[in-house]
Amino acid sequence: MNITLIGTGNMGSAFAQQLSQAGHQVRITGRDLEKARTVAAQHQNVEAFAADQALGQNEVVIVATAYQDAVTALQSLGNLEGKVVIDITNPLTADYMGLTIGHSTSAAEEIAKALPGVELVKGFNTLFAQVLASGPTFANDQQGSVFLASDSARAKQTAVSLAQSLGWKTVDAGGLVNARYLEAVAGFNIYLGYGAGLGTQIAPAWLSR
Repeated sequence: MNITLIGTGNMGSAFAQQLSQAGHQVRITGRDLEKARTVAAQHQNVEAFAADQALGQNEVVIVATAYQDAVTALQSLGNLEGKVVIDITNPLTADYMGLTIGHSTSAAEEIAKALPGVELVKGFNTLFAQVLASGPTFANDQQGSVFLASDSARAKQTAVSLAQSLGWKTVDAGGLVNARYLEAVAGFNIYLGYGAGLGTQIAPAWLSR
């Protein structure tokens, strides 16, 4: 796939690594273009661009910024009408131990409201950056899961294909309204990792018989 990646922090860098290894073509951008260039230089098939040049002809955008920066960052790309946007953000408090919104809405729903022309998918938000960078295989050959919620069947299938190309199992999490639950799951995972001391090589999964 041809993918535009917004964000050069831990999650953005982990995505650049994994997307490159899977053979995707990536345009990366961020507030600090030099940092984007540094990340791009570490991986094949990854190029850095200023925000207004980063979209090109790409049909898929991954937003890996803080939630409060996501809408502005997406708008900086230009016209996103009909694009598939994968939102990995969580609306975290400053200490990462809580969510700033939830129950009656979600970060994903608020981003979708601000950008009505996009086909938005919530996904990858339940993964620590360390987990994403390490890949989908856990102890005892367990395979990690990515939960995907969207109101667009096309966008969700695009995200499924992308996640599976990186080696992840996928769980259909229903419509975008269920981002409210996925963001809460992510918050609990962060508590377990940092608050309860379980570390950052953990991730939620759904089991079936």
